[in-house]
Amino acid sequence: MASVDLRLLRYFVAVAEESHLTKAAARLGIRQPPLSQQIRVLEQELGVTLFHRLPRGMELTESGRALLDDARNIIALTEQAVEGVRRVSLGEAGRLTVGFTGSAAFHPFVPSVIRRFRESAPNVRLVLEESSTGELMEDVSEGRVDVAFIRGAYGPDRGVVVETVLEETMLAAFPADHPAVKGRARKRIALSELADESLILYRRHSGPGLYDAIISACSAAGFSPRVAQEAPRMLSTLSLVAAGLGVSLVPASLRRVNIEGVVYISVSQPTELRAPLNLIWRDAPLSGAARRLIEEARQHRKESLAQG
Repeated sequence: MASVDLRLLRYFVAVAEESHLTKAAARLGIRQPPLSQQIRVLEQELGVTLFHRLPRGMELTESGRALLDDARNIIALTEQAVEGVRRVSLGEAGRLTVGFTGSAAFHPFVPSVIRRFRESAPNVRLVLEESSTGELMEDVSEGRVDVAFIRGAYGPDRGVVVETVLEETMLAAFPADHPAVKGRARKRIALSELADESLILYRRHSGPGLYDAIISACSAAGFSPRVAQEAPRMLSTLSLVAAGLGVSLVPASLRRVNIEGVVYISVSQPTELRAPLNLIWRDAPLSGAARRLIEEARQHRKESLAQG
């Protein structure tokens, strides 16, 4: 049975269900003589007679009746397999692992893209992984994570595509009792005013892109920053700020965390310090689900820009 052409089984089922060669041929969109010939080919391959040829039709033999259910199941399973492969290719099924850094997840863009993807592909098994920028770059490069939202990218080419989906301003995060903010409603501070402050930064090993951007911005503002603490997670920097250990520079979306004891102030230098939000994926053929999420991110970015 393994060597039987699936097309012959389709012909057999059509004739069995119509009980008539001419009607089956019309249903299949072929002529009656070739159909009759193909039924005989199937019978020869199986070594059995499948139909009694009657003056006004075709009647299944005992062998034909035994084959009918199996033939229908084989056809149905084949169609199911083909449809399953098609849906995976279109990103409508399968599995997708999405990584993100802790700070990236607080920007509304990221959950919005994931929500849109879930709505457009509810049958894809979605796995979410939170990690640092460096770890996610490695995971994507080695295929453990399909796509990831990170704050920066760094180092030599790792076979990873990096696409910036947005940039947001950065804020200075002060302890609430800091002299620069205590009792005053400051809306903006020059980056150079942080020259004598103890800075708490997201450690370079975890997020070198953003770390280097801050150091470079401070240098452009005329000073070398005093980095007093490096935290393993960006949210950890805010906890250290609340404890009064220093000042930090964080993406504006982290204001949504609303940690007690932290006051945020906009920063100027002469130009605004900005934090990128990047989407990364492996520079290799992508799964349908990965392509779909990337397109959702691009479309959401386009709509966000159009709305101003």
